[in-house]
Amino acid sequence: MAYNLQSLITILQGILDPQQTRWILGPEKPQLQSLLQKASSLQQQILEKTPPLTKIPSLECQIRDVANEAEDIVESHMVERLLSMPEGVTPDVLLVTQKLDSLTQQVAELVEVERNKKPTGSSWSGASFSSSKSVVVGVDQDLKQLKDRLIGMQSKLEILPIVGMGGIGKTTLARTLYQDPLIVEHFSHLAWTTISQDYNMRSILLSLLRCINGSDYKHEGDGELKDILYRSLCGRRYMIVLDDIWSTKFWDEIRRCFPVNNNGSRIVITTRESDVAKYADSKSLHHQVQLLSESQSWDLLSQIVFGEEDWPHELQGIGEKIASDCGGLPLAINVIGGLLSKVERLKGVWENIGNDVRAAIAESDEQFSNILSLSYNHLPIHLKPCFLYMAAFPEDYEIEASGLIWKWVTEGFVKSNGDESLEEVAEDYLKSLVERNLVSVRSYDLYGKAETYNMHDLLRDLCIRKADDEKFLHVKNSPEVRFCNQLRRVSIHTSYRMEDDEYTSSSEMSLVRSFLLFVKLDRIVSPMVFTLRLLRVLDLLEMRKIEFPEEILQLVNLRYLAIDCESLPRSGISRLSNLQTLIAKLHDGSCPAELWEMSELRHLIMLGAYLRIEDDYMKKIVLKKLQTIQKMLLSPSVIRRGFLESIPNIKSLQICYEVESSSGKSEVVDLSHLHKLQTLSWISPFYQYLHVPKYPSTLRKLNLEDCVITPAATTALCALPNLEMLKIKLCIFKSNETEEEETNEEWEIAEGDEFSSLHFLQLHYLGLVRWKADETNFPRLRHLFIRGCWKLEEIPVGIGEIPTLQLIHLEYCSDSAEASAKQIQEEQQSEYGNYDLQLRVVSISRKRKERKMKTTQSGHI
Repeated sequence: MAYNLQSLITILQGILDPQQTRWILGPEKPQLQSLLQKASSLQQQILEKTPPLTKIPSLECQIRDVANEAEDIVESHMVERLLSMPEGVTPDVLLVTQKLDSLTQQVAELVEVERNKKPTGSSWSGASFSSSKSVVVGVDQDLKQLKDRLIGMQSKLEILPIVGMGGIGKTTLARTLYQDPLIVEHFSHLAWTTISQDYNMRSILLSLLRCINGSDYKHEGDGELKDILYRSLCGRRYMIVLDDIWSTKFWDEIRRCFPVNNNGSRIVITTRESDVAKYADSKSLHHQVQLLSESQSWDLLSQIVFGEEDWPHELQGIGEKIASDCGGLPLAINVIGGLLSKVERLKGVWENIGNDVRAAIAESDEQFSNILSLSYNHLPIHLKPCFLYMAAFPEDYEIEASGLIWKWVTEGFVKSNGDESLEEVAEDYLKSLVERNLVSVRSYDLYGKAETYNMHDLLRDLCIRKADDEKFLHVKNSPEVRFCNQLRRVSIHTSYRMEDDEYTSSSEMSLVRSFLLFVKLDRIVSPMVFTLRLLRVLDLLEMRKIEFPEEILQLVNLRYLAIDCESLPRSGISRLSNLQTLIAKLHDGSCPAELWEMSELRHLIMLGAYLRIEDDYMKKIVLKKLQTIQKMLLSPSVIRRGFLESIPNIKSLQICYEVESSSGKSEVVDLSHLHKLQTLSWISPFYQYLHVPKYPSTLRKLNLEDCVITPAATTALCALPNLEMLKIKLCIFKSNETEEEETNEEWEIAEGDEFSSLHFLQLHYLGLVRWKADETNFPRLRHLFIRGCWKLEEIPVGIGEIPTLQLIHLEYCSDSAEASAKQIQEEQQSEYGNYDLQLRVVSISRKRKERKMKTTQSGHI
């Protein structure tokens, strides 16, 4: 497929990068430069094409095969060089370059042919309203909200976008509104048209005009039809339904046909694309259609299959399971309901269907798959591999945003835009999939940022089929699943021994680039994995506590490695010179010195023991690409030896700072030169660190743990102009930086100290009794989160005066602190009419609270 070109281009750009030091190119350099030029030219031509290549599958397959072949040749050659450094060139590069040349010519000819064709449009485009009745369940609240907006007092023209994934019931909801007698009576003109992906503007205009005046205009041009439509609606209160919009281009073409009458006219649009709804009217509230609950799904299935009849008792259990397995998607329930209506009402027959409901839906109604496939077909080229990669994750799996993004980057799916990092571009890709209702946000962090994602089961089934059909990725979710030839990516969801699998051979696996394991094992899944020398992504995190396999050090093409192991190898890891992301759950945090010689590293994540840099660390190279370090022990001697200067572009840093036992003192740590640092977690065991670090002004998110907070420290924090999130956990408060000073039970923020940009403040497990502050110290605070501050007497009353404050959240705090929070909320409501401030309180039993108080008073939290 055409998206394969980006991965090839990324590989070639990395090899030809003049700043890379992993290999010295010889006579093959001109060939690789020519290959890059041809691949880039073909990609550009495809991106600027007029006809979609999806209409010519044979050409798409040719592009996929040639791009894959080129990848295999180039990466095999480079792997051989890294392993044994042979001399010479690879003649096969010339052959694939010629093939790309031929494909470029074919695409150019295709574009020319399509430009000379007359537009025909889709057979669906402009389809008028169908009066067929649909069973509607679970949308009473939706209908009420939308009806209020349609016939409300708002006089200006309003656009009402109805947004949701394919098959969720957007059209049914709009049709129900369109047929409502109150709506029909309210508007003098109602018109409905269906747009589709490949719309025909003339058909759409004629469809709308037939609804409005019943006339059929055969001789007028498109411009005249637009004028007629505009004049027909002038001075009239109208409601237009534009069903199934896919592009902003369509809205630009038709928006001027609708006069702004200021008489309560409305335009309803249905779309799967949130960005289209936002483009049509950025100020209008989108109505996001939700999936049905299990009870609503059961109700809908009952009405479709039995109508007013009683559901037979012996079929109720299996019927409820079938309804549940539809995942709340009305289209799926309608399809399976139609199938159940036609089969015998026998428990055995229904159980056969219930054994695999999703397969029964796909097999019984091809249109169902086609409806969901429209969303994939409409994706721009750069998003297709990102969507297909989602097939790798098991059903109901919570997909962490960071890991997913790093995998996309290492696979070469992400194209730099010159302004943002690859990770930032990939984050935009993920947001686009959410806005297109193909991926859902599963959970948010405390700051309201999306943290994990998932995919509807039926969309996931589509994703797995597409990934398999396009030879992109293969999922092994049962021992019986057979792999095809020339696998590119493999995801294992079932426990089995690969070497015992009669369907899997080393030749079939030899070209695999991603190997992902999602089943917990206490053994190596197969020695065959370590023979896959072209691997880029190897995720073995579910293999519990293994010895680091030395064979991994031969996988020199690796870009992403995730592993649960005792420790990292003391030597040899630098052979993985292409490695970009290392995620290791370590039980021994000893750090091999070679790790700091790996120039391609971008993300270093420790999930178990802290990574300990030895005191004899010597700075050898500057790791310009390193962005993330999580869980690292750092000592003053390592800092003095220049470690912080070796990571100038770090963005996220989690440090446990250990004072050297020999000196017993801590030094001021200067981080101010880390101009890209945005997230810092600073931990100082046993409150050893008494000084204020010199923070960079770029800092946005700061977590302080086991630290000493002094007035000077507070003033330093206030001086950070971009600090938006602050978490203070298990810290103690002192009035100065001397070690002899007793712990202070008060945190007083001085007059004039202002957290000018702080939005989120978290206070966790502090021994505070009194906190003195007011609205001038936190002028932009939105959320205040306090947990386990058992001794805190009250929240400063001035906190309630902060105009931006939205939430006070208390967990396991004293009764008096809870009472003060409630008083703040009551005063805001009674005196200022502020009902926007929310209060959430999680209390604990009095006995447990007293036990916690005693623990706190003993000096430990």
